[in-house]
Amino acid sequence: MDMSDIRQRPAAGTAADAASDADATDEARWRDLVAQLSVEIAAPLTAALERVHALASTGRIDRASLRALREEIVQARAAGMIGQQLARFASGRLRQSHERLQLTSILQGVLTHRARETQARGVQLKQVLKPAEVIVDASLLASLLDTLVDWALDNAQSSIEFRIDMKPWPVHARLSCRFAYRPADRPDAGPSAGLDSLAWRLLQQTAATMGLVVERREADGETTLVLEFPRTVNEQIEGAAVIEIDHGFSPSANSKPLAGSHVLVVAARREVRSQVRESIRHMGLIIDLVGSVDEATEFCRDGLPHAIVYESALRGERFERLREEILAQAPEFVFIEIIEEGNVFEVSSFSGTGTARVGRDAIAASLPSALMFELTKGV
Repeated sequence: MDMSDIRQRPAAGTAADAASDADATDEARWRDLVAQLSVEIAAPLTAALERVHALASTGRIDRASLRALREEIVQARAAGMIGQQLARFASGRLRQSHERLQLTSILQGVLTHRARETQARGVQLKQVLKPAEVIVDASLLASLLDTLVDWALDNAQSSIEFRIDMKPWPVHARLSCRFAYRPADRPDAGPSAGLDSLAWRLLQQTAATMGLVVERREADGETTLVLEFPRTVNEQIEGAAVIEIDHGFSPSANSKPLAGSHVLVVAARREVRSQVRESIRHMGLIIDLVGSVDEATEFCRDGLPHAIVYESALRGERFERLREEILAQAPEFVFIEIIEEGNVFEVSSFSGTGTARVGRDAIAASLPSALMFELTKGV
């Protein structure tokens, strides 16, 4: 063989080949993800459409079918919201602002906030949490933990154990989540399709964007997920020489830092509900609207949103009772009152009532900022 053939022939296993293989793998992964997203949106909407056709033909719908219709619409909307969040990662334009954060206290806050939902589903939470401080983007950490709880609740049979400890070397914080995804009498029935749901895909992508190490294993009907935080604070901050740490709030660091957060709007007048919805629809939030305190109470029975924006006219005895119940369970819960007139914008810490206030004339200009401040102040 002529030596020129060796020089001209590309060597197998070159960096270019590796990059090409990685690109092909990444493309295939996103293609599969889009296909899964389409299925998880279309399936519940198809079922919902059949119920609507039945309603149109008979003019009647029973309570069970109405509840099922609502659940199907909620499922499709949740899948669509996950799609929007994944699109943010795929765009490559998401910037992170690294901060020193108490992983343990933030996780405890998320679990406290989700307590009603876990109780409604009959799931018991177990916590074995050691103190740990990590260097990550605050909004991504909050999103990661909420998605982790979503994924676990969707699949756990009876209980979920959360554990935070330290890997001895290198000294990295580890967050573990363990639960049974099969009934105790069917531990060998094989893996569950729910474990690879869109919530799992979002969890994977968020962790990858944050630079976390992800390990998941299944055995005997149980799954254990371990998230390892390479940027963990100890006596000397590992990697501090190459990480810019932000000790303050930087709203420009992430174009939609509240994406996926859930806001309930309580207003008797349709024009107020529409005005609020239009002012915050660009923020990537999940927005629900109800017209009365009774509807809000029923809505919160099985799980809390992250914030309630309410019309001042509804602030009466029943609303105060709902507010007290929520604050007893989640003391840092966000309430924002829409007052009837003026351009008022008052954050909760200055209002004297612990409730932020925005004048109706200032909704478009100030409500997004109010939500941004109130939902991120405790992170």
